Amino acid sequence: MENHNILLDGLIYLGAAVMAVPLAKRLGLGSVLGYLLAGVAIGPWGLQLVTDAQAILHFAEFGVVLLLFLIGLELNPKRLWSMRKPILGLGGSQVLITMLLITLVGIASGISWQTALVAGMGLSLSSTAIALQTMTEKNLLATSAGSRGFSILLLQDIAVIPMLAVIPALGIATASSPAEEAGWFDVLVVLAVIIAIIFVGRFFTRPLFRLIASANSREIFTAFSLFLVIGIALIMQSIEMSMALGSFMAGVLLAESEYRHQLESDIEPFKGLLLGLFFIAVGMSVDFGLLLSQPWLILGLTVGLIVLKSAVLLALARMFKLPVSQHAFFAFVLSQGGEFAFVLFGVATGFAAMPQELADLLIVVVAFSMLTTPLLLIANEKLIEPWFANIDAVPDEVMEAQENPVVIAGFGRFGQIVGRLLHANRIGTTIIDHNPNQIERLRQFGFKVFYGDASRLDLLHAAGLQHARLFVLATDDR
Repeated sequence: MENHNILLDGLIYLGAAVMAVPLAKRLGLGSVLGYLLAGVAIGPWGLQLVTDAQAILHFAEFGVVLLLFLIGLELNPKRLWSMRKPILGLGGSQVLITMLLITLVGIASGISWQTALVAGMGLSLSSTAIALQTMTEKNLLATSAGSRGFSILLLQDIAVIPMLAVIPALGIATASSPAEEAGWFDVLVVLAVIIAIIFVGRFFTRPLFRLIASANSREIFTAFSLFLVIGIALIMQSIEMSMALGSFMAGVLLAESEYRHQLESDIEPFKGLLLGLFFIAVGMSVDFGLLLSQPWLILGLTVGLIVLKSAVLLALARMFKLPVSQHAFFAFVLSQGGEFAFVLFGVATGFAAMPQELADLLIVVVAFSMLTTPLLLIANEKLIEPWFANIDAVPDEVMEAQENPVVIAGFGRFGQIVGRLLHANRIGTTIIDHNPNQIERLRQFGFKVFYGDASRLDLLHAAGLQHARLFVLATDDR
């Protein structure tokens, strides 16, 4: 009977997504809003087909886990260094200014400075899932606003680490002495686990992936990839830290690995499906009962959050000289609360740094702010952007500059001849090959290499084929 219920629930989720998302996209609302509305429709305040929203939300967090892993894969040191100004300057300014303003508002409203700071930290973050999904759908990641928004999201993801680390200390400030000792011990355990993960990831993952790749089995490679991500996520959960944070760290550790693009290709389908489930769960978890009991308070807090964050982002857009036509998009796409707020507020209540009633209220505000983002972007597209004569996308130099003009698929005898000629003439070359030993040798010589099957379109896209001026097909007859 339990298996029957699991299958029935799965059928309901899939059916709701299949009906709601295409309809939302046809109406120009985007897939994110489609998933959210599907969750509202089938949840406890809709048709009541599924009533346990928290259980599915916990499972669906793996969608965010996989998303953060894929984001971490993009954070190689060279790219971070080239994007240091927008990440540290723009991203740091957004987080610090927003956090400070919300904290001051909280203190002025009469809550303790510890609780106000937790609220400021949680509400300063935006939804990586919604923002990235929206920008990817609309092909806006290569615009100035898109690339700067991506920089802010990266900084926010990194900022979660110290935020989660400081919450136990904030709870200690109002707790008893035994709690203080336990809190600081937990912080030390967290630091020790993070150091251990970094050490193991840095020195052992590449040999392990090389061993797995030598089996020449895509299924085993995918299984090991999921094992690694879920394993690190569960380790972090066991010490009461965010699973998404653990997967993010795993992605960063593998960012310079020659296998990262194959990892992206293998995990992307799982991420997309589970991320859709996450949005459905968010829609289901919106407490309309709380909305009905305190409608003006929740509406005021939601509008206030969006207005405050939008104002900060507009000021930063002007300060960092983004094209005027992209100011509104830049502000709206990051104006909502983020999924990490759920994690931060949950941890904060566990350490007595925030009352449960306030956490429940703010979670509803964050969820409603998520619901408004697709609508704000539609309003921007239909009403604001047409006011500007030149709204063409401005290419992001940082992201585009990494693509080589030549892509070679296969590096056997013929591929090696072409590669040597190009290398001798100092022409940038990207190489795709399925031989892990060949990949390791090429990596040592400084080539940009992708491990995987060159017949896969997703891998070719990751290799930058759409930007290449020449494509050399040098694979065998497999």
